Order: sequence, then C-alpha cells, then structure tokens
Amino acid sequence: MEQVVLKGRELPGDIINYISNLESTNTVLETDNNSLHVKSVSLENETIILKEKIEDLQAKLQIALFRKYGRSSEKIDPSQIEFFEVPEVDEESIEEDETIIVPAHPRKKKGRKPLDPDLPRKIIIHDIDEADKMCGCGHELEKIGEEITERLQIIPEKVYVEQHIRFKWACKNCEGSGDEENPVFRIAPSPPTMIPGSIATAGLLAFIFVNKFVDHLPFYRQEKRFERIGVHISRQNMSNWSLKVYTKLKPLEKLLKEEVKTGSYIQMDETPLQVMGEEGRPDTSKSYMWLARGGPPETPIVYYNYQETRKAEFAKDFLEDYKGFLQSDGYKGYDSALKDNKDIIHVGCLAHARRKFFDATKARGKTGSANIAIKKIADIYRKENELKNLELEENEFLKRRIKEVKPLLDDFKEWLDDKAGKVRPTSNTGKAIFYTRSQWNKLIKYLECAELTPDNNAAERSIKPFVLGRKNWLFSGSPTGANASALLFSLIETAKANNLNPYGYLKWIFEEAPMIKDDNEFEKFLPSNCDREKVNQFQFNGL
Repeated sequence: MEQVVLKGRELPGDIINYISNLESTNTVLETDNNSLHVKSVSLENETIILKEKIEDLQAKLQIALFRKYGRSSEKIDPSQIEFFEVPEVDEESIEEDETIIVPAHPRKKKGRKPLDPDLPRKIIIHDIDEADKMCGCGHELEKIGEEITERLQIIPEKVYVEQHIRFKWACKNCEGSGDEENPVFRIAPSPPTMIPGSIATAGLLAFIFVNKFVDHLPFYRQEKRFERIGVHISRQNMSNWSLKVYTKLKPLEKLLKEEVKTGSYIQMDETPLQVMGEEGRPDTSKSYMWLARGGPPETPIVYYNYQETRKAEFAKDFLEDYKGFLQSDGYKGYDSALKDNKDIIHVGCLAHARRKFFDATKARGKTGSANIAIKKIADIYRKENELKNLELEENEFLKRRIKEVKPLLDDFKEWLDDKAGKVRPTSNTGKAIFYTRSQWNKLIKYLECAELTPDNNAAERSIKPFVLGRKNWLFSGSPTGANASALLFSLIETAKANNLNPYGYLKWIFEEAPMIKDDNEFEKFLPSNCDREKVNQFQFNGL
C-alpha cells in the first residue's frame, strides 16, 4: 500500500484502511447501480411491450365485439365527415371538448313508401247505403270525391300439373304398308324438356334454383316447403336435377368464361368452400370458389369457377391470352399469377385499405389518425362520383380524373408517408398504413382506365350471395355438385348484373336449351343476345 502523506505527515494505518474500504465500497455501489439501471431499463422495455400487447388485445376485442353486435355497414353519415377534420397531432394526445357546429344535412322522409304502381290492382268498392244518401233537408247527396287506401295482399305460389295428352292414330283398314317413314301407328312427338322422363318443368327448375341461389334455401328446407302445399319432391331429386341441368348447359359455362375476358378489365375475388368426395382429399379440406366479373360494360358477365385450392395457377391459366386491367384485393396469389406478364395491369382495391382504417377506428374508440385517413379516402370517392355524374367522354373523363383526383391521392400518400414514422407499426392504424403504402402502386393504377372504379366492390357484391348461401347449405356434396352450383350462380348473378329477372332468365334458358342441336347456339343465352322482353315478362312470386 502506498504511503499516504498529508501536509508532510503520515496518516495513521487505521485511517488508511478506512479510506481503502470506502473506495472498495464505492466501486461495489457503482457496480450495483449500473446493474440496477440495466434492470430498470429492461423492466421499462418489458412494460412498454406488455402495454402494447394489452392495447393490441383490447383492439382485437373491440373489433370482435363490433363485428358481432355492431352494424355490418361501413358507411359513414356524410354529415359526420366534418368531425374528422382534427389537428395533425400525436394520436395519443388529441384534445376533446371542442365546440363543433353541426352542418345541416338531408334526412329521409318519414312514412310508408307507396306500393309499386306496376303491381296488379283488385278494386273493392265501399259505399254507404242508399237510404243514407238522402240529406236531412230532403235533397239527394252528390258524390264529391273518394278516398283510396291501398293494402298489400299475398297469394301463395300457384301449383298446377301440366297434363300432356298425345293422341295415338292408327289405320283400321290395313296393317301398315311397311314404310318406316309412314308407320301405321302414329303419335305426336313429346315436347323436349331439360330433364326427359321427370316431372320437372322449366318453371319448377327455375323456382327451385332461385330459392337456393338467390334466397339461400337449401334443398332440405325446400323439401319441407313443398310438403306444406301438398307436393312431394325430395332433396335428392332436386340435387340430381341440378347435376343434369349442369350437364346440359356445360357449353354455356365455356362461353361465359370466354365472354368475361372480352372487356377492358376483369375484377376477381375468391372465397372458401367445403366440398365432399374430392379425390385424395379429406372432406374437411378447404376448397375455393373463384369469381371473375368483366365482359362488355353494357352487358357484364359474372363467372364462378370451383377449384380445389387457392393456388395462383388457376388465376394464371384463367388469364392466359387476356390483355387489359385486373383488379383484385391484396392476395399475393395474383402477384404470382401476373409475374412477368406485361399484358395485364394489376389494379388494387382502395376499399380494402379503407376497411383496415375503419377497423382501426372501432379498435381505438376515439377520433384519431384512422379517421383522418377515412376522411381523405371519402374525398377521393366524392370527387370520383362528381366526375361520373358529368357523363363525360372517355378521354375528357381521364383528363379530369388526373387533374382533380390525382392531387387528392398524392396528398393521401404524403400523409401516409409522414404518419408511417409516427404511429406504432403493430397498432391497427399502423398496420392499415403499412398495407396501404405497400399496395400504393396498384391502388393508383385505376386512374388509367375510365371504366374502373377505385375499388373491387362490384366483384365482392357478386360473390356475397355465395357467402350468404354457404352459411345455410354449409357444403357441396360432390365436386360435380360444386361445378353445378358455380354455373347456376354464374347465370343468376349475370342476370342480376344486367337487370334481368333471375327467375325469368333461368326459365327462358330451360325452355329453349332442350331444342338446341349445336353448341354454338348457346350464344343466344348471353346477356348481349338474349330476348330481354321475353325474359322480364316472367313474374315470380315467392312465399
């Protein structure tokens, strides 16, 4: 130990030992302090992580509760849009209790809507007795007007049997000349039907398929409904009829597939489906129903196709030789299908991006960045609708769209880039921002096609009836049954897209198809060729 000297004098040994112990103790305390600081920082980080996890779990719970108990519509009252004009500050520290002036907005007129004037009327006259038509002064009362009250009456569907009688003819003078073209016994030929030898007429088949694919009634429920009116048709018969109709109309399936690719754009979507009896696959496997909507703008086509998987190979094969725009959601399978394909321009869906911001608003439960994003998207849609309502020529519309809509998109992108560094990436708002930025190059591609809208909603509306029906009939009994459902859904949704009566469209096809001799004649059933007046004359009254 070095000798300690203070002002020329040596310190006592016990003092020197005391100082040495203090130095050692200080070193230990510094070490402990550093260790505690590290632990404190670690605990703070764990606290932040746990807090974020709690926030994420609370957000998921809020979204789950909203989806279960809240309204499914994502529409926002236009009068509430102004509430989204909040200052650009940290979303964790937005102040409330501001005075807001609510602008005037239109309200729906209260009261009952008038009954359709095209519905047939049965006039029932109510009048007072003849004795009451004499006034107390002795003069006869004169009619000065009338009061009309309308009430809706329903008569269940009419059921009757078509009894086809074919007279037989024979010559009693001879036993026949032996000429095969002029036999002695003669009878009128039986009229062709979709399913020879069955009781099913075109009207019955159309009624059954509309009940299932429009009103989502499975065959077993229809079986019970028929029993209530004294008709016995088993679910097995109805299922077999759908398979036989599919076999007869299979050429039409190919025509729809070709026609959907004749337009300047195609919208695609897909949804899960459970199919029994798939070869080499358990019945619990997840299959898919794919949808493509396209064709001529004035006569759009909706095409359903059943596939065992969601692999990109189907989209790639389906889009072979197609040139134009493809609009879809963010499913990466479409990116794989279009890899190295320069003939197709891939367009994104702004509605999917908006939906993620909408979920974020329900997760937070208060005004924040997600609401601002919805406001900016609403401005884009508002301007799009204004331009559509002007009914401009295509070139003029595209010029106006670039001039008036693109600045709104650019402003939205600038806002997204700025917020990306300020919002926690794992939050719902952060995920919505990440998704929108990752899809941005595809989201703005719709600007190049006058017929396209910012979203894929038309395809989603066409596939939604299938999703609703699936909740009722749950699965398809066989791959052939899934193909039959795909064709019938295609015909019905195509009819709806073209403002055709689905029942009338199917009935017309089922009446005409048995008389077709050449597959090329099936072209008459495409919306661009069909007899609209004849199709829409059929009236369908359900229960």
